[in-house]
Formats: sequence, C-alpha cells, structure tokens
Amino acid sequence: MDELQTSSAGEPAAPDALLALRGDQLVKRFGAVTALDGVSLTLGKGEILGVLGDNGAGKSTLVKILTGYHQQTSGSLYVDGQETLLRSVDDARSLGIECVYQDLALANSLSIYHNMFLNREIVRPGLFRLLDHKQMRERAAQCLDDIGVHVPSVDLPVERLSGGQRQAIAVARAVYSNAKILLLDEPLAAMGAREAGLIIDLLMRLKEKGGLSIIMIMHNYAQTLDIADRIMLMQRGRVTYEQKSALTSVSELMDIVRREYRAMRTAAAN
Repeated sequence: MDELQTSSAGEPAAPDALLALRGDQLVKRFGAVTALDGVSLTLGKGEILGVLGDNGAGKSTLVKILTGYHQQTSGSLYVDGQETLLRSVDDARSLGIECVYQDLALANSLSIYHNMFLNREIVRPGLFRLLDHKQMRERAAQCLDDIGVHVPSVDLPVERLSGGQRQAIAVARAVYSNAKILLLDEPLAAMGAREAGLIIDLLMRLKEKGGLSIIMIMHNYAQTLDIADRIMLMQRGRVTYEQKSALTSVSELMDIVRREYRAMRTAAAN
C-alpha cells in the first residue's frame, strides 16, 4: 500500500484556474513522528471532496494545515492558483477558508442570530457602539433562507435545536462569512438518518448554488460516496487511493483497507 493504487489521475491534471486549492507533497513532522508523508491533493471549484481514513491516518493534521493551525514541514500549498503559506487561522480565513469542527464552536445559551455573528457582531454607529440586534436578526434570517435552512425563529437559543440543526447553523455561519473553501470535520458524526439527511440536503444545495468548494473529513464510506464528487483515502499519513465517487464502491474501499490491515499484521509478525 505504499503506492497510490487507483486514481482519476488517468485524466489530465486540472489547470490551476479550475482549482480552488492544490497541495503538492505536503509533509508534516512532529519531532520523530511523520503525520503527513507527501500528501498531494486538488480541490476543484464547486467540487465536494471526501477525505476518508481511520484514526491516525493524517486527516486531522491535513485539516489543520489547510486552516493555518499548523504549517507544513515541506511541500507547497496553492489557493486559487497562488502559492501561499498559511501562517495562522486568520491567514486562511482571509483567503476564504473556513472550517466547521465536530464541536461546532457554537455558544449554546446564545440565540441563533447571535451565533451567526459571533465575534463579528454588527454595531450601530455612534459613541456607544451598541449592538444592532435588528440588523443581525434580519441578515441571519436571510442567510438561512438563502441556503434553505429552516428554523422557527432566529431568536431561539442554539441549545434548543437538534444536532442536525446545530450543524446546519455552524455551516451557515461559515457560508455567511463569504467562505470559498469549506472544510467539514465529520459533519454527520453521531447523527440519525433524519438529521444526517438534513445536512446532506444542505450540502447538495450549496453545491448546486455554486461558488463553494467543500472538503469533508469522513469515516462513513457509503455516506461519503453519496455526497462527494470524488474521494481520497488516507492511510498512515499518505494518500493510498483516489477516485471519482461514481467509479468506486464501498466494497472496493473496504478491500483496500483490509489489505492494508493484513500487510501491517504480517509486517508486525516478522
């Protein structure tokens, strides 16, 4: 499993003008530990890329590099065709890269509209710079309506929403901040079928609207193949398989993982 097995690489590489993001041979070391070992990836404009892999595969490290939390040890990163080193989360956000983590970073006791404008509140002009609650309510409601997220009222505290609704609010907040590249860390984790369906519908609507490129970090192969245009499987800090979703299957992915597991057991026994 040391070589990339199958890929849509039989096709010509997309020119940078069609790519939202490209990473070339990204390596990340933490002392003697190599968390990423030469990872290359592309994300087309308007594309949904599903990144699969077990715990320890390197997915979280990759996300932290793409969001500016970590800097790669070596390798190059291109955003909208321009080579860049993301030195901080603010750097990434300035280029339109937003991430929704599993914990969602929502303030449960605050209203939906307060969460939508958390740390970027609208204030009235004047000496005292009071919060403009009316404008924030109106803009939050309009944003949610634009992307098809339905809630009874933007005045509701987030703690009264379902898990799927909270995830939708976190995604909506990122979209409202003019994200061009959205990273979702396990967006369907611990959700029932109904709530997962709500988020899947939201992602498909965002894709249809265009202008937003999405990377989903996932464990569930079947859900990923249903949503993503293309999938990338990571194992031991490397990309071991890459293919269009329509050209692969859960059974094929499971076969690759099983072969890797057997190879590791054999190596450990020798």
